[in-house]
Amino acid sequence: MAGTTFDEDALDAVYRRALAEEKAGKPEAAAAAYRECLDIDPDDHVGARLRLAALGMGEMPASAGESYVSTLFDQQAEMFEDILVRQLGYGVPELIAKSLARLNLHHFDRGLDLGCGTGLVGVALDGRVDEMLGVDLSENMVEIAFDSGAYDHLYIGEALGFLEEFDEDEPFDLISAADVLPYIGDLAPLLSAVSARLSPNGLFVASTETFAAGENGSGTAGATDGFAVGRDHRFHHGEAYLRAALEAEGLSVLAFEPITVRMQEGQPAPGHLFVAQMTT
Repeated sequence: MAGTTFDEDALDAVYRRALAEEKAGKPEAAAAAYRECLDIDPDDHVGARLRLAALGMGEMPASAGESYVSTLFDQQAEMFEDILVRQLGYGVPELIAKSLARLNLHHFDRGLDLGCGTGLVGVALDGRVDEMLGVDLSENMVEIAFDSGAYDHLYIGEALGFLEEFDEDEPFDLISAADVLPYIGDLAPLLSAVSARLSPNGLFVASTETFAAGENGSGTAGATDGFAVGRDHRFHHGEAYLRAALEAEGLSVLAFEPITVRMQEGQPAPGHLFVAQMTT
């Protein structure tokens, strides 16, 4: 973890203890250890806040946190596509391309791929976007996306911050976010920033994860109608919540379909893929 100022060895030891306590069915002991992780590293590179929320023993974080996400994906960059695509069957970028095609949407002047990762969405839409930009928190991921040749410009940064601070005024007629929303809780700030960057009639296409049958997440009443941290330590968003959040930002749903995001512990991880259009 380059640039860190905490004791990485101490953090690793406490985090391993927390995982062991959780696996042993001792949630109170696990929660105490996760809180100790936060004492050592308030920036939370290991995602302790997410794990506390999943245990129902901590406040719901606004997001997974920049430190955790950048660390996670920097570590996974080299093996990301092999694990996610080949082993776990992740195919959201292709589903995005197919969904747009079913809507007879085949060409875009200017696109922005939020959380571009290794460039899978850029490759899936290659030749359909005249100018494609990508942004991701992980520098290692961006380096691989650059090698894909599918992007005209690439940036290192967090999705919301990029949307709010990017100094170009020209709008986008397509913004994509594959496997980004599961790392964000309350989607209102992101959707507001997306709508501010879209051209009139511009499109936002994204994937989410949702709760499997019988899963409530975080011990939160009504979580399946809103959002909460699931057992996989990602944010799960309910359909009613998503539709209301999109509508509140002037985004009209053109397509909304259930999907299997990938396999998770041998079981299909359910989610949604939606295409929404700017109407205001």
